[in-house]
Amino acid sequence: MIPVLTALIAIVAGTWGWGLVVNGAGPGSLPWVVYDQGLYLSGLLAIALMSLAMVMAARPLWAERVLGGMDRTYRLHKWAGILAAGFAALHWLLEMADDVIETLYGEAGRAGDEDVSGVLDTLRDAGEELGEFAIYLVLAMVVLALWKRFPYKFWRHIHRAMPVLYLMLAFHAAVLAPTSYWSEPIGLLLATALSAGTLAAVWSLTGRIGRDRQARGIVTAVASPTANVTEVVCRLDGNWRGHQAGQFAFVTFNRLEGAHPFTIASADQGDRSVGFQIKALGDYTRELSRRIAVGQPVTVEGPYGRFELARQDRKARQIWVAGGIGITPFLAWLDALRGNPSAAPVADLHYCTRAGADDPFVGRLEALCRDLPSVTLHVHDTAREGALSAERLASLHDRSQRVEVWFCGPRAFAEQLRSGFARAWLGRFRFHQEAFDMR
Repeated sequence: MIPVLTALIAIVAGTWGWGLVVNGAGPGSLPWVVYDQGLYLSGLLAIALMSLAMVMAARPLWAERVLGGMDRTYRLHKWAGILAAGFAALHWLLEMADDVIETLYGEAGRAGDEDVSGVLDTLRDAGEELGEFAIYLVLAMVVLALWKRFPYKFWRHIHRAMPVLYLMLAFHAAVLAPTSYWSEPIGLLLATALSAGTLAAVWSLTGRIGRDRQARGIVTAVASPTANVTEVVCRLDGNWRGHQAGQFAFVTFNRLEGAHPFTIASADQGDRSVGFQIKALGDYTRELSRRIAVGQPVTVEGPYGRFELARQDRKARQIWVAGGIGITPFLAWLDALRGNPSAAPVADLHYCTRAGADDPFVGRLEALCRDLPSVTLHVHDTAREGALSAERLASLHDRSQRVEVWFCGPRAFAEQLRSGFARAWLGRFRFHQEAFDMR
């Protein structure tokens, strides 16, 4: 994520700087030149990053392959949007600062407005008004996205307005960009960003995101193995293309509530049946067992994700770590391997649970691992033993051997383990994590 954002900012700033060196900064005194160029650069960075955010929101499959998972695609979407809002706020503050510069340095030396036709002049006036209005709304939306206590079911509907706001800002950028840009490399870059972002926005507004990967079906079973986990099994129609163990899907049980991402906890048996283990993490999932019933319709979009057995490094020691409901992708892995035990790698599965002997997943894991002698199950009762640490894992494994860690669980737990593995294995490890987050 960071390399992509850094590269985009560098490309935009470098292309803008190249044009500045070749063509000069234009007439005007230094304070006004800095003001004008600051407006241009901040605006270019804002619209380029917002275009990237729009493209990532369209869930392109090529991005999942390049970035290594849909979770990274959404993380890139989130931080591109946050950075875009930051540069948009800077752009707006600079625009508001012209009176301050005029007070300090006077109006002498300020470059005049471009001499354009009446039609373009009218469009520029409209673009300026639309841009200012849209920036206010975008900043408010980013605040709501970062405010985790704001209910997702309300935020989801508000967020649907983002493509409209993007189109307003794209119009603002297109009509207010200096006309000289369109004959320079920066103009080509701007046109590419606007075209890609506009296409993604229209794709979103017409409801086409993920449509070709949607399958409809019915709920065939509902159970509650624990008080805070709901097990749901669905049978889907012929549009379902099957899935790889470890992937997830967007599931819609109620159109008003919308789609939520859940890991598929079962292997693909070829019967278009998918199972989910859904933990109560919010108002919606807490009430889910009482809201759904056998026979009701369901829409499943996917599969997505790169948390797959096929991506394992067979030359590295496999350490699988699950925290709580993070056991779901590993349930699918074990279920898939049970059909072909000879394909199972030598691996240690560490399952961290607060329930200990009362956890229903423990018995299921033990049954699955009995058929897979190369997979060793370790159950860690965190209520009794404390949190599992990388140092404790290191004491159980040969640190001279290169390892590959596959992790699914709370983000804070992941960061603690990742830093601990870096100290214990001195770089001789790879850490895979699918940290999907809708906001």
